[in-house]
Amino acid sequence: MQGSKRAYIVILGSLMSGLGKGIVTSSIGKILQGRGLRAVPIKFDGYLNVDCGTMNPFRHGEVFVLDDGTECDMDFGTYERFLNVTLKGQNSITGGKIFKHVIEKERKGGYLGYDVQIVPHLTDEIKGWVRGVGETFNADVVLIEVGGTVGDLENGYFIEAMRQLSLDERVVFVQLTYVPALVTGEQKTKPSQHANRLIASLGIHPEIIICRIEGKLGPNERKKISMFCNVPEEAVIDDPNIATIYELPLLFEKNGLARILLNKLRMKAKRRDLKEWKGIVNRVKKPKKKITVGITGKYTRVKDSYISISEALVHAGASNNCDVEIRWIETSEIEDKGDLSELKGCDGIIVPGGFGARGTEGKIRCIQHAREKKIPYLGLCFGMQLAVVEWARNVKGLKGANSTEIDPKTPHPVIDLLPEQMKITEKGATMRLGGHDIEVKDGSKAHAVYGKKIIRERFRHRYEVNPEYISKLEGEGLVFSGKAPGREIMQIMELTNHPFFMASQFHPEFTSKLEEPNPLFREFVKACLK
Repeated sequence: MQGSKRAYIVILGSLMSGLGKGIVTSSIGKILQGRGLRAVPIKFDGYLNVDCGTMNPFRHGEVFVLDDGTECDMDFGTYERFLNVTLKGQNSITGGKIFKHVIEKERKGGYLGYDVQIVPHLTDEIKGWVRGVGETFNADVVLIEVGGTVGDLENGYFIEAMRQLSLDERVVFVQLTYVPALVTGEQKTKPSQHANRLIASLGIHPEIIICRIEGKLGPNERKKISMFCNVPEEAVIDDPNIATIYELPLLFEKNGLARILLNKLRMKAKRRDLKEWKGIVNRVKKPKKKITVGITGKYTRVKDSYISISEALVHAGASNNCDVEIRWIETSEIEDKGDLSELKGCDGIIVPGGFGARGTEGKIRCIQHAREKKIPYLGLCFGMQLAVVEWARNVKGLKGANSTEIDPKTPHPVIDLLPEQMKITEKGATMRLGGHDIEVKDGSKAHAVYGKKIIRERFRHRYEVNPEYISKLEGEGLVFSGKAPGREIMQIMELTNHPFFMASQFHPEFTSKLEEPNPLFREFVKACLK
């Protein structure tokens, strides 16, 4: 076998999507990290979108934003939260992105007159991309999650590229499967066996099979999967329902998955060390206190739309040794009925990011309630813009104040398009995206929260606080305590006459990790406890 010292682990779905390949991939990365190895993830998605930026959260879940501005699948949030790494757009491969690359290369004569084909040209580009990620991050192990299920037309060429990669590199294929149970409790392995045969028909032999299952896989079922899928029994690994997703690396370690992987990859590593991780997970599972936080949005029927926020609250809760119960509140209903009863009993309120007019008046009512009742409030992106609108209307007396996104004819456009957005017509990757530095005002709550004068957070927006209204809005307790260096783009607002009322134009949830909770979320939860 030729190739580099670097190893590759390919995680394939088999029966159905939605089984948690991203969590499995992240957990494998974590147990390898615990052995002192540098593990970096890649995800392939077969759709022809270049990125996730134009996708509806109802269909695809949250759009996660990387520091370099890449809009990508929400699994990248899982990778960063587990592995405590900052990934790049290079880690995300989509069908649209790879085809765009091949076509652009062909237009420049990059294929030297050959007729460009799926094999070898497209598959060679994929292999080169995967190897390139390993080089960029100087990785010991590259983890490759293949989106969708085996047999899908849109990921077949990528799976073929991984088969070819295994001819030259050290590659282990992992099959994630679902073992359903009948009402009688009988576990059925036949679907997993058939899926394994389909994978084998593509020239790939999974050496480890991870079984998504309600409880624990029975000994007879384990033997069946081992026998008919041609893997040792010890390589049939349980992936059961657990109290928190962050417990999965500990379960994998306990079941010997790290040892199996290292043996198959012929790699040596340090002794396992997940002691700190285990301590945090124990605080998540057995907190001493409890609070309730209301998240008021318009995508609340699809919880994945706000997955980074809910996970940031888990991180902040563990930091404060408390359980954060989330109450999902649909603001369209508040707008229609004017009933705020769902907010009763909430220790804090979050208004998350979003687009469009639907539900905005309901959100503004929630913000007013938090401000007047002195309930801790955290506004995120759109949640900051609407907090400014609420303040302008109800404190500063600017009747009809609004965002031009919601009401283009508002008499007081306190929120307006960023100047650089005025002439943009395309939707994909054209917002103000990714990581940007923020100047934090001395003596402000924001400075107390972060403990720094310059911080870095991630953005995804087209609109801003209208610079012409900044002086009219400030005063009577409102301070814009964070701004873009050298520009009048307001990034943080806070109220000095409120226990905790803070809002950010950025998305602090994108930088929160289990081992390093974002300071804004941490202090928000602390305020809720009081």
